[in-house]
Amino acid sequence: MPATLSPADAQVAETGQRTHLPARGGRGRRWVRRQRGRGHRAPLGVAIAAFAVAALSLVPLGYILVQTLATGWDQAYALIVRPRVGELLRHTVALVSVTVTATVLLGVAAAWLVERTDLPLRRLWAVLFAMPLAIPAFVTSYGWVSLYPSIEGLRGAGLITTFAYFPFVYLPVAAVLRRLDPALEESARSLGHGPVAVLVQVVLPQLRTAVLGGALLVGLHLLAEYGALQMIRYSTFTTAIMEQYQSTFNGAAATMLAAVLVSLCLLLITADVLLRGRGRYARLGSGVARPAPRVRLGRATPLALLAAAAVCGLAIGVPFVSVGRWLALGGAGLWTAPELLPAVLSTLTLGLYAAAVTTAIALPVAWLAVRHRGWGSTLMERCTYLASAVPGIVVALAFVTVAIRYARPVYQSTLLIVLAYALLFLPRAMVSLRAGIEQAPPELDEAAKALGSSPLRVFGRVSLPLIAPAIAAGAALVFMAVVTELTATLLLAPTGTRTLATQFWSSSSAIDYAAAAPYALLMIVLSIPVSWFLLVQSHRMAGR
Repeated sequence: MPATLSPADAQVAETGQRTHLPARGGRGRRWVRRQRGRGHRAPLGVAIAAFAVAALSLVPLGYILVQTLATGWDQAYALIVRPRVGELLRHTVALVSVTVTATVLLGVAAAWLVERTDLPLRRLWAVLFAMPLAIPAFVTSYGWVSLYPSIEGLRGAGLITTFAYFPFVYLPVAAVLRRLDPALEESARSLGHGPVAVLVQVVLPQLRTAVLGGALLVGLHLLAEYGALQMIRYSTFTTAIMEQYQSTFNGAAATMLAAVLVSLCLLLITADVLLRGRGRYARLGSGVARPAPRVRLGRATPLALLAAAAVCGLAIGVPFVSVGRWLALGGAGLWTAPELLPAVLSTLTLGLYAAAVTTAIALPVAWLAVRHRGWGSTLMERCTYLASAVPGIVVALAFVTVAIRYARPVYQSTLLIVLAYALLFLPRAMVSLRAGIEQAPPELDEAAKALGSSPLRVFGRVSLPLIAPAIAAGAALVFMAVVTELTATLLLAPTGTRTLATQFWSSSSAIDYAAAAPYALLMIVLSIPVSWFLLVQSHRMAGR
């Protein structure tokens, strides 16, 4: 029988090195507790960076508060309790409720078909289900309006936004399904649970983070959506705010509408916090290196293929057919417009800058929210979601006001518009980064620290490689958002700067759908490689 080794001798046998361990007894136990406390304490530099990002995210909210105080409480109250505000509230809540529910159902169903069934041509469907991300929501609306001018109301708005936004749920859910350990489901089945019970009690709880993150993104996008809804004349708070600024120049009324919109954002964020819980979703070790068994569709295969084709046809086919139709009607002369090449270059430049800045400032906030949970880190994380629910025009006006009063040299500069993009699209990076950090076991960091590595070296050699796919996915999502951003760009872009989105909107607003078609196609062409990259990164995040 082998002799029992002391802790020090066991360490020598395993690592070839000896470290002086603390003596047994109370002093040793206090030393261990102190070391554990240090491991869970947030690094000061990361905390300061996260606090700065949260403070920057509150600039639009501060602008709204200052404008409210300048308006006066009596007038502000009168502007909020108007019947028009009640109508806008009903429209906005109805649209968010319908679209979030539909995107969750559609996204989860599409992910399950691709990742857990023997659906034919699964790889093709995986690409097609992600492709709507490459088509801006207002281009999707442009396609439907061009082919069906009578489309309008809640039904039309829900249809268009569902097919435009369901990939936000599909991609993270598909990534989690690929990563799930099949042993969990096999254990449940061995205990006598049927397929439905396994799905409800084992699989769906593991999808909670992905589903809630995607649903939150969809909800925030809907609160700030303008172009897609304006084309079909569906009134929400965002479209009403734009109308106030553009037609009546009533800044006080628009600011009060923005305040209500921020309140709706806070409700969404609070619901996400309550539903997310504090469960652990990372596993220690690689698990079983084999895919989960696929469900045989059997006679349901034709019906599943028909459903998948219908979703892709409505989400992708309609915009492409419409754009192709207008390109054919306009002829080759559409491509000789002198604004085309400058718009492409400006879009690429702003997109790359914003993607780099946004992911960089989102990383410390996401790290604190996952690895150092507490009321402070949660509060800072939730602050980053506030600006994204405010219409781009309100964020732009807030930055214009701050720049003119306190930082005039950055007014009408690339730096100012990139910062505005960063605030608007922080949630895209945050959701991706948070999912990646949650999937990275913290025990690996603790083991590296126990071996003497500094925190910075641990992050660079252990954590960063694990979350690199999430960082790349977040940057890609931000880039795609910048390519299609409209309202903030109109106000903040340096003089003479035109992007594909602003040129498209200028032509389509003038009902010149043929002139708008090249810009729509170029936005899609720029976004398709990024969508493919996101799909590849989701596979990497799943460990394949």
